[in-house]
Amino acid sequence: MCKKIRVVKKNIPVTAYQTTKHVDIKTLEGIMHANPGDWILTGPKGERWPVRKDIFELTYRIID
Repeated sequence: MCKKIRVVKKNIPVTAYQTTKHVDIKTLEGIMHANPGDWILTGPKGERWPVRKDIFELTYRIID
């Protein structure tokens, strides 16, 4: 049996913008839909994904 350990996600800066319209985004998991007010994030390797506004506000902190 494997021992479970606790981990914390590394702080990796990503870029983000808030969309004002419905957008379909090609992600690593396939096509995902973003609604007006959702955030579109781009990671360090160019990968993109949408994040709902409420989840973004709980999870991310704007640094500039």
